[in-house]
Amino acid sequence: MDTRPGAPYPLGATWDGAGVNFALFSENAVGVELCLFDDVGGNQERARIALSEQTDGAWHIYIAGVAPGQRYGYRVHGPYDPQSGHRFNPAKLLLDPYARAIDRPIPLDDALFGYPVGDPDADRARDQRDDAAVMAKSVVVDPGFDWEGDRPPHIPWSETILYEAHVKGLTARHPEVPPELRGTYTGLASAPLIQHLRALGITAIELMPVHQSAAAKHLGELGLTDYWGYNSVGYFAPDLRFAADKSTGAQVTEFKRMVKALHAAGIEVILDVVYNHTGEGNHLGPTLCFRGIDNASYYRLNPENRRYCLDFTGCGNTLNTRHPRVLQLIMDSLRYWVTEMRVDGFRFDLAVTLARDGQTFDRFAPLLSAIQQDPVLCRVKLIAEPWDLGEGGYQAGNFPPPFSELNGRYRDTVREYWRGTDQTLAELAARFTGSADLYRATRRRPHASINFITSHDGFTLNDLVSYREKHNEANGEDNRDGESNNRSWNCGAEGPTEDPIVTFTRKRQKRNFLATLLLSQGVPMLLGGDEIGRTQRGNNNAYCQDNEISWFDWEHAEREMLEFTRYLIALRKRHPLFRQADWLSERGVADSRPCGIEWFKPDGKEMSEEDWRNGFAKSLAVWLGGGVSARQHVVAKRAVDDCFFIMFNAHYEQLAFRLPALDWGKKWSRILDTGEPLPAGDGPVYSAGETVPIYARALIVLRRAA
Repeated sequence: MDTRPGAPYPLGATWDGAGVNFALFSENAVGVELCLFDDVGGNQERARIALSEQTDGAWHIYIAGVAPGQRYGYRVHGPYDPQSGHRFNPAKLLLDPYARAIDRPIPLDDALFGYPVGDPDADRARDQRDDAAVMAKSVVVDPGFDWEGDRPPHIPWSETILYEAHVKGLTARHPEVPPELRGTYTGLASAPLIQHLRALGITAIELMPVHQSAAAKHLGELGLTDYWGYNSVGYFAPDLRFAADKSTGAQVTEFKRMVKALHAAGIEVILDVVYNHTGEGNHLGPTLCFRGIDNASYYRLNPENRRYCLDFTGCGNTLNTRHPRVLQLIMDSLRYWVTEMRVDGFRFDLAVTLARDGQTFDRFAPLLSAIQQDPVLCRVKLIAEPWDLGEGGYQAGNFPPPFSELNGRYRDTVREYWRGTDQTLAELAARFTGSADLYRATRRRPHASINFITSHDGFTLNDLVSYREKHNEANGEDNRDGESNNRSWNCGAEGPTEDPIVTFTRKRQKRNFLATLLLSQGVPMLLGGDEIGRTQRGNNNAYCQDNEISWFDWEHAEREMLEFTRYLIALRKRHPLFRQADWLSERGVADSRPCGIEWFKPDGKEMSEEDWRNGFAKSLAVWLGGGVSARQHVVAKRAVDDCFFIMFNAHYEQLAFRLPALDWGKKWSRILDTGEPLPAGDGPVYSAGETVPIYARALIVLRRAA
């Protein structure tokens, strides 16, 4: 072979048209070998080359004549001393952390473990079995792709409506998607799916993890799999599971085509990324990549016994984001997905783990600071999941700009309100108006609050109103897994029922949740499938259910709920008052019209301090004035809109709300009532001072008519 020293940067396998530069970081290795495999089955090793060049911890070589499609892996030599944190084992073929593609799913095979699988102390010895015949291989990729003038939509945060979905779950049962494309990137980019998303009105699809992942061995033994994919091992590689074309490296091109099609439809692509831990698990997990390349550098180890990983995630290990090279890996990965794959943003799983300084959260942690100042990443949408499982792991409101945050307090407050739990109305008002108490002090705006009622992690909307308890027996853990405090209410029966009263109440509750979500300040996130009544049969932790429990049931879609959701999204889009870029003001004047927000009791009187502290009160109303000043895009403008009067009634009985007799609202037209099916047009017109009947557990929206 024609080999040359090569370069230490960029890391990974880089094809230049004449050959490939291979570069791998390992600070503690004493030797690295590059293994090239045939292109027939990818299991026959045809060359093994020792990398003699090492620069600043990066081992590198250039090989002329190597081309895209080449399968490869590494064998890394060094001490096997778990007590010191080292787990080198050259018998194990390792994936390139920078691999742009991986040729097959990670197998569930005992040969992939760096020690003889057996008793809990078995990891003290090195396993000598060569796993190259079964181990997945990294693939050299041609980065070329014709984007045909693709331009990211660049939708302002204030206009964003997120839709969280799983690539396979969204498409696996869609009758209009060709069978061979269901569950794939191409299926998601197909005309029927894009038509559904556009008709719904969402502006961004947030995809659950698409990095190549590894399934846990115990799931395979139970006949289950890691459906969600939160155990990443390839931070640059699109997951092969979702590729319609399984040929070597084709998943990269297929993913790009999906992004291009979604962009053409005006839809942004947000990736759920998992940089807090990897799919190698705890000290008894397999040796697939990072563990065998340099365990002591890539992972945070217990300082008192380096045999064990620190675990802030509940997944066995924690990536060492305070190591410069691990930080570099994450930053290079993020930039790659923006610049090469053209995604529009990221949702960071268990983001508190990424910002821990020792044991505590640090909002100035190296990774957060690096992202803040990066000229590429600071321009895309960034969403933090502001918690993890470690001590002090709940950090809602504490992430720095430009991060937005999943607002768990919004979810909990709205759930508690509509199921009738005693709590102060002040909490609901704060969440409805963008959670200024959480985000304003850090100079962030309402878009810092990613509002949601349901997400992949927990009940679907249908199950939230149909089950009081979780039903996770199918997961094989005797129903011990998953959250037990769901703040749910089954409306009178557990699970499916034909009781008409229960069924009617459930539909009303779902409308209440969706209306509250889509009329709140901040950025709404809709769980994919909630718009068609998707159920997981009470399973609130369907991470291992790659079957009809998780897949969308398009055949039995609730058409009425779909139309209601479309109406709400269209209402939000028509009226900038519901999607302000700045905080609503309590009083003020703009464009010579009253503006801002005021709160009222059902008797039409303004809320007093005592009323806000009343824990048993379940009803209130809010006036929203349409002359509010708003920043649209990056330029300050005035958004002139209608005035609205919204009445909330979580009481179990019907009430009569009196409309305030104010100069800025003589006549009011009903445009939404969650107590009834979607109105065909504007409903009854009410006069100031008149009473408006509102059903038990319902929400009404009035628009000023005169």
